[in-house]
Amino acid sequence: MGSHRVALISDFFFPGFGGVEVHMYNLAECLMRRGNKVVVITRAYGERVGIRYFTNGLKVYYLPLLAAKLPPGTATLPNWMSAFPLLRTIFIRERITVVHGHQTTSNLCNEAMFYGGTMGLKTCFTDHSLFGFADIPSILVNKVLEWSLRTVDQVICVSNTSRENTVLRAHISPVKVSVIPNATDTSAFTPPEDMKYKSWQSKINKEGLTIVVITRLVYRKGSDLFADVIPEVCKRHPEVKWIIGGDGPRRTQLEQMIERHNLMDRVKMLGALKHTEVRGVLNQGQIFLNCSLTEAFCIALIEAASCGLLGVSTRVGGVPEVLPSNMLLLAEPDPASIIAAVEEAITRVPFLSPWELHENCRRYYSWDWVAERTERVYDRIMGQRPLTLHERLLNYISVGRIFGLVCFMLCSFNWLFYMLLEFIHPAEYIDIAPDFPMELYLRNKEKISKLESEQ
Repeated sequence: MGSHRVALISDFFFPGFGGVEVHMYNLAECLMRRGNKVVVITRAYGERVGIRYFTNGLKVYYLPLLAAKLPPGTATLPNWMSAFPLLRTIFIRERITVVHGHQTTSNLCNEAMFYGGTMGLKTCFTDHSLFGFADIPSILVNKVLEWSLRTVDQVICVSNTSRENTVLRAHISPVKVSVIPNATDTSAFTPPEDMKYKSWQSKINKEGLTIVVITRLVYRKGSDLFADVIPEVCKRHPEVKWIIGGDGPRRTQLEQMIERHNLMDRVKMLGALKHTEVRGVLNQGQIFLNCSLTEAFCIALIEAASCGLLGVSTRVGGVPEVLPSNMLLLAEPDPASIIAAVEEAITRVPFLSPWELHENCRRYYSWDWVAERTERVYDRIMGQRPLTLHERLLNYISVGRIFGLVCFMLCSFNWLFYMLLEFIHPAEYIDIAPDFPMELYLRNKEKISKLESEQ
């Protein structure tokens, strides 16, 4: 059991919806249960600004920073050190010892790790995505990642494929990179109670077969493939219905496909879902389809398997590492291959027991196990010698002839700015925030829940 004081930082957190958000929340909850102090720092979401407490005692800082809609999602714009005074104050108030950033495309994450290194704090980064090397956006993201990870103490990837990708993109030593898969809360994702000791056959005979899709409707998640696959499957299998949860710029394309093929009574579009609504949607289906074009690790597949659904997915990135072949059918990222895999799933799923799939998933994945391994990473970096300013500058200048000089200047100016902040507003003048009484809360959790339900 640890006693680290951790700041989990990313632009992507609840009430947003996605794998990064789910990962951070569950990791924070399990780390707190293990005796660590954890806060989350993210951007403001609409009117959600300032400090909020979640019902599990998790403290979240929603920072009022300028954000813009970018291809991976809404993220803060580069702040050019203007966010440093605010983040420094939070780190000191919460007595943070480990700054743990999440997701390459989060500017807040990259800058916070940079500031944390300047302050002498330990830094860790978790990469949740795969990126290419040829297109302009990927080249730019990879260059930022190379700068961001140059002085980070340890990197975590969610799959072996993701590890290889990150090592190549950031030009870092593989020794610095650990692999810790994602997980899911299997107690929150369970099959329907009336399906215990039964196969899917009885429900399919009564209500028909339903295929569920829950994803962001963007190009990277394979929305174009859905537009080709759904009409053909409906044509070949009149008994099949579809439920699509999620929102994004490609939603209009899917709605046009539904109207063009007259599938209004067979394809239901739900729009954006809250994470608490996902189980209810999954419990309406028997097959889960994922058509991502790139994926480091798909949490949605684990959640679906935990609810007893047979998975069908494109064979990309770290997806083949997620589940065994009896729980996940793989296809190439083209319509013909996906349709063939869906048809195989349609013939196979009636003979599967949803609760048996759930039990298998429960054995494979646990957030407590993820938290334990992450804690070991924290233990390791706390034992490492901190980099001196001279070593940090040498690391940054080695990035490249021009970009290295830019990184060198950024690090120099940031250190001078830090010295100025220490002079203007010394750390000893910043109030220390009281810790949430986690042990007391856990002892009285049932009583608190009972009082809340009565109110």
